[in-house]
Amino acid sequence: MKSYFLRRLLLIPPTLVGITLLVFTITRFVPGGPLDRMLQEAARGAEQGGKRASSSQAQGGLSEEQLEELEEQFGLNKNVLVAYGQWLGIVPREVRISKGEFGGQGEEKIAGTLDAATTAEVVLRGDGRAVHVKRRGESVESAVFAETGKAVAVEAWKVRYETQQDRQDRFKRRNTGNQTAPDYSPRAVIYQTRVSGLLQGDLGRSTVYNDPVHEMIFSRMPIAVYFGLLTAFITYAVCLPLGVLKALKHRTFIDSATSVLIFLGYSIPGFALGAILLVHLGARMNLFPLFGLTSADFDQLSNFNKLKDLAHHTVLPLLCYIIGSFAGLTMMTKNNLMDNLAADYVRTAVAKGASFRKAVFGHAFRNSMIPIATSLGDLVTVFIGGSMLIETVFDIQGFGLLQYQSVIARDVPVIMGTLTIAAFLMLIGHVISDFIVAMVDPRIKFE
Repeated sequence: MKSYFLRRLLLIPPTLVGITLLVFTITRFVPGGPLDRMLQEAARGAEQGGKRASSSQAQGGLSEEQLEELEEQFGLNKNVLVAYGQWLGIVPREVRISKGEFGGQGEEKIAGTLDAATTAEVVLRGDGRAVHVKRRGESVESAVFAETGKAVAVEAWKVRYETQQDRQDRFKRRNTGNQTAPDYSPRAVIYQTRVSGLLQGDLGRSTVYNDPVHEMIFSRMPIAVYFGLLTAFITYAVCLPLGVLKALKHRTFIDSATSVLIFLGYSIPGFALGAILLVHLGARMNLFPLFGLTSADFDQLSNFNKLKDLAHHTVLPLLCYIIGSFAGLTMMTKNNLMDNLAADYVRTAVAKGASFRKAVFGHAFRNSMIPIATSLGDLVTVFIGGSMLIETVFDIQGFGLLQYQSVIARDVPVIMGTLTIAAFLMLIGHVISDFIVAMVDPRIKFE
């Protein structure tokens, strides 16, 4: 059994890589990415400002240099595997990228002292120092600081040479409908490298809010845990006894009446129920607040009033969370218990003098819990639980709403961050479920 669980744990990293690579690839090719959104915002800003795109502006009122900076910021200038490796933290990122053309207008400053056709002057971003890059053919021969003559490699700067064809290929990838690329001068690109990604605990920054993704996720986790634990506790506390009662009172009025109520609640989506409750109990009867998890003056309340205010805001969304899970768990408990009550070992126990109560709770009930135990491992996902629709209806800033907003805004770093944590906890939950089943039922041997 130890070898089985060890294999399951070792399979988690490659499975997680497969999931994240698939989603990362999809986000690269679907329309409406962060670059498209910024182009649209720039175009709207240009229209509102009464500007018109000039010949020096490429798309959406942005110059070609600005477009290249956006591509480099989001890793769109790299192929999918390289960009994924950078996000994962196994491929270095290029940072502080600075560029200078050979034979360009920027060389007029050094013309007469250096050959502009073979030497480019690059001003380092965030540094301000000038670097003279000399080429030989299509390779960099030397790159030194203009003032000291010291090689830039001493300070961990790297240099690469971009040909005219390289720049034209990049233009065509950015403008798929335009196959005629302008003429470019070759240029030198100076940059530094930094390894920072998932393996280093860096999930990047939101392209919408510019906040660290891990801070955005961790700030939503308390709400997910709060509703997740409450939902799990109430669901198991009510459904298990109710399932036992329905099994013992099978085909009676209690069984029929509770079945009608359970499946009536199951047939109503949680978000739809939330909208109905908000209209009638919130807006019309003014019994519950309409949005949020706390009041605006929550920080000024006493501890008792804070608890009261939180409970007042919790009632309606909590009811929507638990309404859909009642039917499944209740009927599973009932059906499993009825199957075990009809088993030979229960009849044998009663025939040997065991009371019906002992036969039910001492024998049948434990075996009936084995299928239910398989879902206990999923409780680990309470850290990222929540329903985006319910949280949207009640305007609760939970994990589900964060996922929904990131997808709508095409916020790729947040999408990847929430997906990674959710997938990891899901895989861990499956392993825990197998372990719980093995502990509950000694007959099961994982090999």
